[in-house]
Amino acid sequence: MKSQRYDDRIDADTRISNLEVIGLVGRSLRFLWPLRRLASLKFALMLLSLVPLFFYPFLPKIIVDHVILARSFDSTEIPFPPHIEPFVSFLSGKTPMEIMVSVVVFGLALLLLFSKTKTEIEVAMAQGEDSATQSENAMNAGHGNSGSLLGVLEALIQVRISQGLTNLLRTRLFKHMSRLPMTTLNDQRTGDTIYRVMYDSPMIPGLCYQILFYPLLLILSSSISIYLLYFSYSDVLPEIVFSAACLVPIALIITIPLSALARHLQQDSRSAGSATTNSMEESLSQIEAVQSLGGMTKEIEEFSHRSQESYLRFRLIKILEIALVFLSLMLIVALLFYGARVVGNLIIDGVMSPGDFWVIGGLIFQLGQAAFSIGAIWIIIQGNVAAVRRVFFFFDLETEEERADQTILKTFERSIEFDDVSFSYPGGSRVISNFTTTMHKGKLIAMVGPTGSGKTTLAQMVPGYLIPTSGRILIDGVDLRQVNLDSLREQVSYVFQEHLLLSESIRDNLLLANPKAEDDQIQQALEVSGSIDFVNGLPNGLDTVLGRSGDTLSVGQQQRLSIARGLLRDTPILILDEPTASLDLATEQTLISNLLENLSDRLVIIIAHRLSTIRMADEILFFDDGRLKDIGTHQELFSKVDGPYRQFVELQKGEA
Repeated sequence: MKSQRYDDRIDADTRISNLEVIGLVGRSLRFLWPLRRLASLKFALMLLSLVPLFFYPFLPKIIVDHVILARSFDSTEIPFPPHIEPFVSFLSGKTPMEIMVSVVVFGLALLLLFSKTKTEIEVAMAQGEDSATQSENAMNAGHGNSGSLLGVLEALIQVRISQGLTNLLRTRLFKHMSRLPMTTLNDQRTGDTIYRVMYDSPMIPGLCYQILFYPLLLILSSSISIYLLYFSYSDVLPEIVFSAACLVPIALIITIPLSALARHLQQDSRSAGSATTNSMEESLSQIEAVQSLGGMTKEIEEFSHRSQESYLRFRLIKILEIALVFLSLMLIVALLFYGARVVGNLIIDGVMSPGDFWVIGGLIFQLGQAAFSIGAIWIIIQGNVAAVRRVFFFFDLETEEERADQTILKTFERSIEFDDVSFSYPGGSRVISNFTTTMHKGKLIAMVGPTGSGKTTLAQMVPGYLIPTSGRILIDGVDLRQVNLDSLREQVSYVFQEHLLLSESIRDNLLLANPKAEDDQIQQALEVSGSIDFVNGLPNGLDTVLGRSGDTLSVGQQQRLSIARGLLRDTPILILDEPTASLDLATEQTLISNLLENLSDRLVIIIAHRLSTIRMADEILFFDDGRLKDIGTHQELFSKVDGPYRQFVELQKGEA
């Protein structure tokens, strides 16, 4: 039962084809275009790291044949490739010691300029094997394909590319998510969303390197090894040359069929990791409820199970990787043994020299590693593809529509008109039905009704958080669907029923609404909201740092600060969702009176249940079951003996 419930809650849609993988790779490479100059420089440095491949395999041959065995170059059975001939001509006629010194100097020169192929530079932090620490490291890591100064430069360039790519992706992803409709965001788990942004998005740089840079580098290095084998040994060892050339297709035949399994395991591992993160975030964000209900044991067991499941799925990935490494090594070793037997016989027969043994062995080992690296790339990138797919999942979510022909709302001047507005949540029942009215600037409008009657849903349509399923909302005569949302929201301040405060100072929380606000504006907002006394009474005043979600303040103080922040924004439309629910009557009366004094230049919409708040409104809209049942002032509605508003008021009086 536990496992089934767990799997139901994680994102484990892993059945994607190789064609879809190619599409994801193509989308990822587009992010590399803004950094194309740095990418081109890195690729050029990677190409330079291949220079030693042309020379290093033949240096042991020269040492064995012409230094240790003191053979003359004229007696060489197998010819040197053309690019080695100038160096051989220089060595010809020299003593074994002079040849040795020349080879050492030449090797050191290559080492200084390019280093050996397998000496590499890594710029990275310490990391574990889990996706989280690897992802955090991936966006700051650099890799140089040689250990020389060129390798250091290449590694530093890659650090710049990795950070630039990750920052570009994260920024675009955050921008995209900020434009998602609230109905979409409400369906997403916070912990999973954080995991995708923080730990999945840094995998794009690695995907770009693995699919663009390294395959080309490996193909070139393999081609160099095959060329050297073919040029020097195709006449005497055609079967060895053919077998070595077949290593690349053999590697691909072995590894490509396993890519689907690797992708499945990687996606499951990351989904399990994000579910673990989400479990922790949900438990800690609702820690009061968990502790008050005695649910700590249950939550700890749930977290432990998810964490163990995450570890198990990651172990399966490592088992697959180990199996592939073992298989590749076995094939390379088998070819080396076969080559050693054939070459050994030819050396005994005098067809080849002992130095050729080291050339062939080195080239086969080098080619084998490159071949299986090419095959393994398609396996390795499945981890990156699994992460990137989870990122593009958010990019593919439909955002709030922005078009060039949308009307820019400069300043709200007249009214908001609701014309036969209805709304239904996706997959849910209708919340608002056929609502029609007009709200004029300079009025205090109260929306009243039982819980769940659609008041908040209707209020959230004004700033465009929700869009009507049918009907129209006209802002100064312009259909909401035709208004640029940014320009609309610059006209609206929405104070939510929940107290959305940050773990920052009170000043920073207020300046979030209006970064350019002066101290006198802040003081005025605090006075109108009734917050000035308790803020001044704090040890650090406005610079007091709040706890998590403002929990170091009382609920009433949090609510007043939220109202102050909405007032500081100083917009012509102010929406207050249950603004006085946690306020005492005196503070409530002060707040409403202050709002009425400053009402001439704004429209104020209040969602309220308290009669003391409702009766001060210029107009009351009474809702029930998603429909507008009555409209008027308190006196007008209360005078209707059988009216729903009067029944609502009398019920409140009875409860009082």
